[in-house]
Amino acid sequence: MIDPRAADARVAADPTAEPIPADPTAEPIPADPAAPDPHDHPHPAEHAHPPGRELPAYGTGHELRHAAHHAAVVLSEVTAGYDERAALTDITVAVATGTLLAVFGPNGGGKSTFLKVIAGLLKPWSGHVHVLGAEPGREARRVAYVPQAEQVDWEFPVSVWDVVVMGRYPRIGMFRRPGAADRRAVADALELVGMADHAQTQIGRLSGGQRRRAFLARALAADPDLYLLDEPVTGVDPTTQEDLMRILEAETRRGKTVIATTHDLAAAAEHFEDVLALNRTVIAHGRSDLVLDRDVLSRTYGGHLLVLGGEPLLVDDAHHHDQAPGREQHFHDGTHR
Repeated sequence: MIDPRAADARVAADPTAEPIPADPTAEPIPADPAAPDPHDHPHPAEHAHPPGRELPAYGTGHELRHAAHHAAVVLSEVTAGYDERAALTDITVAVATGTLLAVFGPNGGGKSTFLKVIAGLLKPWSGHVHVLGAEPGREARRVAYVPQAEQVDWEFPVSVWDVVVMGRYPRIGMFRRPGAADRRAVADALELVGMADHAQTQIGRLSGGQRRRAFLARALAADPDLYLLDEPVTGVDPTTQEDLMRILEAETRRGKTVIATTHDLAAAAEHFEDVLALNRTVIAHGRSDLVLDRDVLSRTYGGHLLVLGGEPLLVDDAHHHDQAPGREQHFHDGTHR
């Protein structure tokens, strides 16, 4: 169990922390997304690619550089995994700036790994990844990652306010006191998620739904351009789900990009603009009505999909992960508010 105020805990649970210096022995990627692009034309939020428009296929060289300039996240032919087991194979996808994207698929299908690769927490075995125009981790201050499993000692005497302040650490540094602007950002984030009255509550005393609100507030306090959220609304009550999704929808209207995993297909269809069907590789990527497509569901879930009375029915274990190293502790809601 880890003191949530410790630097190691912050790095493990919050990749918005200061990025680790690049390894000088690492192989350089073949295309520099910062290089001049003859087709470069900036996309402000109001002129971003329409959600229904598929970004072009790409691989290396000019195509990859062009895609990196026109999307918040680009993965090209990415394979990644743990030890000798591949969790993702040949992933090629681009996520346009300002997109609200749900990633769905069977448990163990690579959803959490997908987020870790983007966050820079897991280096892919092969392929290329660009996040906000740079290598993963290079723009860590602009990325907020909220994992499904928090490596935190919930009994440690740290308040909700303290946890949300952690979202400001990349801006203020670990050993500097928060200034007025930081305190205002924390207060605003707590107010937005409906947790202002619990600011001084010890984090372990919160219900599961309240913990989700608190950690979303930490992400909001960071004021990122990219949110990476592992099942942010799974297992919460309908009111909490509506509240959190309303906040995320508002963030995308501000030009922010949200990528969230989910196993709740109804929530994906109702609340998200785009979806990505993932089962170790990309099955489909497009508008949210893909979650209603029986062929897509069959190819995504395989044996987990049953058809009863002409309607598809998913049989899946919501509490299974891509991998669980011995040091990782998984948290699931026990109560909901």
